[in-house]
Amino acid sequence: MGLNRRRFFSLFLPTAATLAACSRSEASQEIVGSKEEEQVGCLVDTTLCIGCRQCEEGCNRRNELPRPDKPFRDHSVFRTDRRPGINNFTVVNEFLGSPSRDQRNKSATYVKTQCMHCLDPACVSACIVGALTRARDGAVVYNPDICIGCRYCMIACPFQIPSYEYAETLTPRVRKCEFCADQAEGTGADPACAAACPIEAIVFGKRSELLQLARSRIERRPVRYVDHVYGENEIGGTSWLYLYGREMDEIGLLSLPIFSPPRTTEAIQHTIFKYGAIPFLVYGTLGGIMWHNHRKHQVADDRDGGGS
Repeated sequence: MGLNRRRFFSLFLPTAATLAACSRSEASQEIVGSKEEEQVGCLVDTTLCIGCRQCEEGCNRRNELPRPDKPFRDHSVFRTDRRPGINNFTVVNEFLGSPSRDQRNKSATYVKTQCMHCLDPACVSACIVGALTRARDGAVVYNPDICIGCRYCMIACPFQIPSYEYAETLTPRVRKCEFCADQAEGTGADPACAAACPIEAIVFGKRSELLQLARSRIERRPVRYVDHVYGENEIGGTSWLYLYGREMDEIGLLSLPIFSPPRTTEAIQHTIFKYGAIPFLVYGTLGGIMWHNHRKHQVADDRDGGGS
């Protein structure tokens, strides 16, 4: 039997698809395995935060974002729950109730929200062109030059952080906190929000040292803090860590599993593509249909030839 064009593609395409899938799987595993153990992070002590919003202002200035309609000293914004967006990479929300059991004289807890810079970020795993990457210091950074606007990162993020510039017709971007990456990496400078905090409710440093600091605070004042560092293990761990003295659901902290979503989704993908199951199934089905149609036409031709 000769190797005609149809037969060539029926043999070649499944093999090519299998090799491509395997190479993507190996590349993904290599990226996951190359993470730095020593990376930067921030520890937020919600029992100290006074809701001054100077972290918001510092972020606004550092990232050259549009100034808000209301000044940063205006606390009327606390009347509604706010989320980070295209023009504000971090926000502080107010939750009525004392910050902890030994702070009954205070009437509210203030919690800062921004990109958590996950250790195993779902947004990076979901980005099909690599526009989102995880830097050596742990910051999750964005390259608008290669982004295709698929917005898979927005769907994948368990914290619902990335925002999209829908109003920008020609050059829309995904927008979020990037940890002031150019300042944090290798320079020792605090991110703008941490540098702006007047009472050091936000502490910047190496993540391992911040975890030690958080545990020491809990040990020294067990009445003030819940015995849990938020972000230490949630979804595989995050670079932003939180201390708090109230239940998580009372102050807007999401209850999340300890496993990282990409470890589940990528494991499924790698299992499926390891032996080319999907490509062989697809091209095998197409090949079966082509063979069936070819056979049907051949039988019809034989009948026509026999009848003439």
